[in-house]
Formats: sequence, C-alpha cells, structure tokens
Amino acid sequence: MASALAWRLYMANIRRIVMLETAMPLAVRREVAFCEAVYTGSKMVEGVQAIKAAGAEQLHAVWEQGQIAVAVDPRWEMLRKMRPDVLVDAILAKQNLGTRRHQALLVIGLGPGFTAGDDVHLVIETQRGHDLGRIITVGSAEPDTGLPGAIDGITADRVLRAPEEGEFRSSCRIGDWVEKGAMVGRVGDTEVAGRIQGVLRGLIRPGTWVSPGLKIGDIDPRGNVTHCFTISDKARAIAGSVLEAVLRVYNRPGGAFE
Repeated sequence: MASALAWRLYMANIRRIVMLETAMPLAVRREVAFCEAVYTGSKMVEGVQAIKAAGAEQLHAVWEQGQIAVAVDPRWEMLRKMRPDVLVDAILAKQNLGTRRHQALLVIGLGPGFTAGDDVHLVIETQRGHDLGRIITVGSAEPDTGLPGAIDGITADRVLRAPEEGEFRSSCRIGDWVEKGAMVGRVGDTEVAGRIQGVLRGLIRPGTWVSPGLKIGDIDPRGNVTHCFTISDKARAIAGSVLEAVLRVYNRPGGAFE
C-alpha cells in the first residue's frame, strides 16, 4: 500500500517523497515494494525508482536525481529535522502506533486504528467493498475483519503464514506456480505448504526471522504471472484516494489544515 501511494504521488509530479522503513522490512509483495531498496540499495516499481538514503542529509541528493528516497528510520527520527507537508501512516498495523496531527500539516491514516479529526486529519478506508478508498473526514475506518480480501472466492487459504517462530527459508521465487499441498518453504524445521494452487504472487524475503502467524506469502489462484509485478487494484484505489486527499487540502482556498 505504501509503495502504491508513493508511486501515485510521484506520477502526479509530487516528487519530494521519503519512505521511512524498518531495518528488516516484512513486505510479502516484494516485486512491487520500494522497501526492497533497504536490502538492495534501489528498487524499481512500474518505471519509478527508489533509492536508499543513509539519512536526512541525503534526501535532497536523491530527490535531485528524480527518485524516491527510502530510509531506515523505524522511530521516525527524521520528522524532528523536517516539517513535512504531508505524512501518511501506511504501516497497516490496525492500530495507531503513535502518529499525531502535529507531525505534519496534513496527516493521513490508512485503515482501522485512526480517528479522523482526532489523531489524524483524514482516514482512508482500506477494506474491500463498496467503501474501499473512501476518504473519512470524521470518525474511523471499518474494524479489521482478520480475513484477507477474496480472490476468485478464496480468502484465508490463499495466504501463507508462519507456523512458528524462526528463520524462513525457501528456494521458491515470486511468479512461480504452486500446486496445492506443495512445499513453499520452511520455518525452522516446519514445512510451509500451499493450501491452493496458483501463482506465488508474494513471498517474504528468505532469511527473515518470523513470528507465529505472520503473513509470509500470497498465492493468487487466477494464475496471471504479470499480477506479481504490478500494483494491485486495491492498492491503486487507496493510492488514488491519498492523492485526492492531498489535492483537496492543498488546492483549496486557505491551503492546508491549521
């Protein structure tokens, strides 16, 4: 989600973008996640490139190259050195981990855990359905259901989760075809097998230390390999709503929220 909205803002010529990440990102859809730059130094998503920046002092150098900056800063220390126009909390933790309205002129929260008009200015609905992408100006998004969105009628069975704590190991690659019951990897000595057949649309980086129940993979029953390397419909919808929210505020008389 964070990468999709960064991509959408960049394509709308909003180019001074920095994404704050953990030292070991847990993205599953790594082929469309700018956080891969933390490991590889750079990452291209649909023609837009992100570069790892060592700190706030390197942001301008990355921006001058026309690229998105990715920085390892899980505590958001950079916010103390800058006054961003817009801050988007796209952690998708289903709760607010400390984001507050005073941190930027416009603060947006994605999904449940935020209250528009209280801890953030605006909330974007992330639950699939009729209200996906709705911009909420007062109140909160729908509560987390605990179930992933259905693809071809399949929900929980398409998601691979860690059976226990340990290091995830796998020789599979994103885009591989997976048969039902086939082993995708291991956590410790425990096998992780697919419960449906389809294309491996996402897979957490092998070598990552995972906790029990953590999402570590995603099988797409539609079988279209190109979906593995492009932004999803849901992510595009949410990203478009973030762009609309920014334009609502900055293109109106009087500018941003006070």
